[in-house]
Amino acid sequence: MTFFLPAPRRLMLALALALLAGCAGRPDAPEGERQPGDWEAQRTRIEALDTWTLIGKAGLRTPKESTSANLDWSQYPHYYRLLISGPFGSGRNTLEGREGRFSMTTAEGRFEAETPQALMQEQLGWSLPVEALAEWIRGLPAPERSHRLETDALGFPRHLQQDGWTIDYRDWVQVETLWLPRRLVMTYDELRVTLVINEWRPELGDA
Repeated sequence: MTFFLPAPRRLMLALALALLAGCAGRPDAPEGERQPGDWEAQRTRIEALDTWTLIGKAGLRTPKESTSANLDWSQYPHYYRLLISGPFGSGRNTLEGREGRFSMTTAEGRFEAETPQALMQEQLGWSLPVEALAEWIRGLPAPERSHRLETDALGFPRHLQQDGWTIDYRDWVQVETLWLPRRLVMTYDELRVTLVINEWRPELGDA
């Protein structure tokens, strides 16, 4: 037995089938992969992110040595604490910054200096640009200073030059609703620092 549909119903059926075929031809974006537009969509939230903790590892390489240390970094709007432990940390050291005052506590005591870089150089024999790094670690240039930034095909930061440092963003991780850097390679003259973040804990608030 053959069934005939009225013309209006045939038209509706044809439109529905075409719509289904169109949807089938546009697969959903793979979950957990970066997509074009993701960075711009979250940039304002990344810039506003001022409270977070990260746990990771830093590898240091110069023409004369190669070593590493563990990092436990807690950042707040007016205070930060960076725990450095392992070989080139010579045990466990705590770097703290609060409203323009900087101190480092080591096995030898507590020391102060005008900048965190000076403290690290004096007590550890090497230093990182900690205040700028708080921006770079989120994929941002330090504000109000000249820089050059290149992005990848998806619009994410790929290559940043600032203050004599070159930062290459090698890998990203999605944490809750944000994409954050997972692996960075930083170079300054003959110094090469590889940062690998094993755990990000951003305080997102109501965002």
